[in-house]
Amino acid sequence: MKCYLPEMARLNLGLLFFLICGLAYADVTTVTVKQAVERMKKSSEIIVVDIRTPEEFAKGHIKKAINVNMNDKSFAKKLTKLDRTKTYLMYCRSGGRSTASLPVWNRLGFKNVLHLSSGTLGWVRAGQPLVVAKKK
Repeated sequence: MKCYLPEMARLNLGLLFFLICGLAYADVTTVTVKQAVERMKKSSEIIVVDIRTPEEFAKGHIKKAINVNMNDKSFAKKLTKLDRTKTYLMYCRSGGRSTASLPVWNRLGFKNVLHLSSGTLGWVRAGQPLVVAKKK
């Protein structure tokens, strides 16, 4: 019987690398508007993050959303200020920017991200309201 220790060692190192790297990735769940509304009703602890520009945010956003502009050079830095163990509902206008931002959420190790892939367009199409910022 031959012993393949070098091969086993490489396999074990590969598995270890996969497990370690995998721990840093966000748990991202793509949700529909209906699923997002249900989750928000069940838990008041979900933090809603609108990654559109401040101008878009001012024209209408999901209630209680915070604005973290994905186009801002400090987008990742601003995300690092958030608690990575909390649950976030993240969206943009139509899903393009929010999808493009997923690698950043992953790299930063967020544990629970709900991705509203239809964005505000889908939100409104489903009959859900947007909050318009009051002018100062």
